[in-house]
Amino acid sequence: MAKQVSFVKKVKMGKKGDKNIKDKGQNSAHHIEEDGDRTPEPHVCTGHFQTDFTELCRRNNMAVIPPVVPRAHRPPSPGPPEAQSKNEKGKGKEDKNKQPEPDPESVLEPVEPTPKSYTTKSKFEYFKPTVQVEQDHPDKQDTVTEVIVKGWKIDEAMMTVFKQCFVSMEKLHTINFWNCGLTGETLSLLASFLPQCLNTRNLILDGNPVKEENFHLLINTEEIPVQNLSLRHCSITDLGAENLGKALGTTQTANTKLLTLNLNGNRIGDTGGQALAKGLRMNRTLLSLSLAQNSIGDVGIRSLADVLSKFPLTHEEVVQRRKLISEQGAPDRKSPPPSRRGDNRPGSVRSSSHLGKDAKRDKTPKGKHTKGKEEKDDKKGKKEVPKKDSFTRSKATLVAEATKTATKAKDKKGKDKKGAQQVEAEPENMELMNPLMEPVENIKNELWIPGNRTLINLNLRGNKMTEKGLADLLMALQYQTTLVAFNKGAGTGLMRIAVDRNEFPVDCAACQKLVELMIPKDPFYVAPSSSPENESQADEDPPKKDAAADKKKK
Repeated sequence: MAKQVSFVKKVKMGKKGDKNIKDKGQNSAHHIEEDGDRTPEPHVCTGHFQTDFTELCRRNNMAVIPPVVPRAHRPPSPGPPEAQSKNEKGKGKEDKNKQPEPDPESVLEPVEPTPKSYTTKSKFEYFKPTVQVEQDHPDKQDTVTEVIVKGWKIDEAMMTVFKQCFVSMEKLHTINFWNCGLTGETLSLLASFLPQCLNTRNLILDGNPVKEENFHLLINTEEIPVQNLSLRHCSITDLGAENLGKALGTTQTANTKLLTLNLNGNRIGDTGGQALAKGLRMNRTLLSLSLAQNSIGDVGIRSLADVLSKFPLTHEEVVQRRKLISEQGAPDRKSPPPSRRGDNRPGSVRSSSHLGKDAKRDKTPKGKHTKGKEEKDDKKGKKEVPKKDSFTRSKATLVAEATKTATKAKDKKGKDKKGAQQVEAEPENMELMNPLMEPVENIKNELWIPGNRTLINLNLRGNKMTEKGLADLLMALQYQTTLVAFNKGAGTGLMRIAVDRNEFPVDCAACQKLVELMIPKDPFYVAPSSSPENESQADEDPPKKDAAADKKKK
C-alpha cells in the first residue's frame, strides 16, 4: 500500500511540474511576441556607402539589393616594345643558371595562359542592376567620390535610400543617374536633399524624360551646390526650357552657382531659345551652354545674339535699376545728421554787434587761440570724422580693404608666441556686380546695356539656323569683340562657338567670317601642320628666286 501511495504522489507532482513548464512556455512565447511587435531602431548612416546602402535596402524589405561594385576601368596599355625586350633580356641573364624541367603534358599539349585584360561572368550577370562607385582609396569605404547608376529604374523607395546615404558622404562630388526612369516625384525628392550634399558639384541625369519637366528644381535655389548639370536626351520641350531660363536669371534673382548646362538632344524650339536667352540677360555666372541637336531657328538665334551684344531694358528692369541706385545712394541711417538744418536753411541776417564780436575774435593771434584746443583734442583722442562726399565705394577700394585686412590677420598670426600653425581665414567672396548697374546708353528714349560677356562656350550644332540667323550671330560677336577690346575687365566674351550641321552652306561668306573671327580666341585651336611636300617646296623655292634675281642683275 505504501508503494502505491508514493507512486500516486509522484504522478500528481509530475502533473504540477508539467503545468509549471507549460505556463513558463506560454509566458516566454508572449514575451517573444511582444519583442517582435517593437519597431527597430532607425539606422544611422556612418558614411560607409556600401554598408549603409545594403543595410537600408534590407530594412526596406527590397526584393533585390543591387550590389555596390567599383567602376570598371580600361586596362593600362602595354609599354613600348623596346622596353619589353630590354626587360626580357635582363630576365634571361638572371635565369641562365635556372633551367626548369619541362612537363610532359605541356610538351604534348601547349596550353595558352588565361588573358588578364578581362574577366568572364555568368550569363546575363552584366545586365543585373549594380551601383558603381569611384573611390579615392579602394580599401576605405568612406572615400567614395562618384556614384553611377545605369539602366535600371530608381523609384521613390530607392531614392529615399540614396538620400540617407548621400547626406553622410563627405567626399561625394558626382552623381550620375543615366536612363533610370526618373519621374517628377523622384526628381523633386532629389532636389530636396541636394542642398545637404555640400560637396556635390556634378549632376548627370542623361536619358531621363520626365513628363512634368521640372528640371528647374535642380538649380532653382542658391543652396544647391551643383556647378555642372547635364540633361542630354531628356525630351525637354519649350516648357522645360522656359522654366530653366527663369531659374538661370530674372530681374529679381539669378543663379550664381551653375557653370555649365548641357541640353543636347532635346526638343527645344524658338520659344525655348528665347526663354534661355532671357535667362542669360541677368546671369553672369554660366560659362558654357550646349544646345546641340535641338530645333532652334533664326528667331531663337536672334534672341541669343542680342543677349551677347547689347539689349534695351524692359520697364520692369528699369524699375529694378532705379531701386538699386536708390539703395546704393541712400543707405539706412537711424538718425538724421546734425548739420542738416544749417546746411539746408539760408543764413539769417546778423546784427552789427555780433559782427563786431566776431571781428574781435578773429584779431586774436592764432598761436594763442589754437594751441590749447589742439592739445585738448590730442589728449581726448578725438577721432577724425570721415568725409561724406559719396555713399558708394568702388570695387577697387573694397578689394584693397580686403587685402589690407588679410595682411593684418597674417601679421597677427605670425606674432603668436606658441608658434602653432593656425588656419588662415579665407576672405569672403566679393558680390557679383548686378548687370542692371552697368553703364547705360540712351538710344531713342530706351536704356541699353552691354550684353553677356561671361559666357565663353556656346554649342549650336545641329539646329535649324539659316544664313539670316548666322548673319545676326556674326554681327553680335563682332560688336562683342570691339566691346571687350575697350573694356577687358568685364569679361572675355565668347571664345568658342559651334554652328555646323545647320541649314546653311559651310562655304557661305558669313560662316567664313565667323570662323576667321573665332579662331584667334579659341584656346584649344591647333593650326594644321604643313605636309612634308609643302615643306620641301618651301625649301626649294628660295633658291629659284635667288637665281632669277642673279640673272636680272647680270
